[in-house]
Amino acid sequence: MSASPKAVVTMRPYESADEGMVLEIVNEDRLPGQPRVSAEMLAEALAGRSEIDAGWWALLAPVRTDVAVDGSGQVVGVVSYAVHAAEPVGFLLWLHCREDESLATALVDHACVELGTDSVRAFDFASALTRGLEALPVRRRQATHRALQKAGFTGENLWRYMRMPLESRELLPRSTGVRARQCEDGNFEVRVRDRWGRKTGEVVVGPPVAGTGVLWWISVEERARGRGLGRALVGSALDLLLEQGAREVILYVDDGPRAEDDRSAANALYESVGFVEVDRLWFYTRGPRP
Repeated sequence: MSASPKAVVTMRPYESADEGMVLEIVNEDRLPGQPRVSAEMLAEALAGRSEIDAGWWALLAPVRTDVAVDGSGQVVGVVSYAVHAAEPVGFLLWLHCREDESLATALVDHACVELGTDSVRAFDFASALTRGLEALPVRRRQATHRALQKAGFTGENLWRYMRMPLESRELLPRSTGVRARQCEDGNFEVRVRDRWGRKTGEVVVGPPVAGTGVLWWISVEERARGRGLGRALVGSALDLLLEQGAREVILYVDDGPRAEDDRSAANALYESVGFVEVDRLWFYTRGPRP
């Protein structure tokens, strides 16, 4: 399979000896705020498991992962894919190739042929290689984005990925009546109640991994909005993450066309406290959707 006029690559199944080269390739695409991919994380992805979006992974038939090898025997790209266990739809799960567009095209074409389904979805949910990174970061991964488009995929802009170093955070108010607890999944839930004991707001954060915490969720009851509670909840959440050793925080905002609610207020809140957009996350489909 020709990847470019200057090089020819062949595709073969991933082997354990490929681990070091594949980790190098995958980590070249690492976004700010994402952990460096370890051998353990790669093993989980190869096995078709992920702590985030675990339910989606459970619906797949066994995952296949292939590598692209150049004429000298070096691994230059990797693609992972699977078919839904009960429906005629294929999933391109993750792909990395140092953003060589011709190689990305070869990997996408190879996965689609091997899947053999009319309907294919690409970058639809998070893998174990990231911390909740659902969909493809298009600014960082322009070559892969173009390769998908050339292969007939239609992209959809779904998520906003944001990051904030904690040393640059603004001085924020703190909530009163705060109650924090650690959940069974390891995340921390911070709730605020009014003087009658009714919940007025909550925020869920993920404990730091390699110094990076995650703000997973924040909500304020409608009756309590417009009083600065959202900013105070963020302030309380950042305090908790600092206590846990976080140096920075990331978050995701589902503000694309499929979002169930208007996210303009949430975006304005995050920007006002110091979060900066790192990338936009896109999902792709080709063929009919079952």
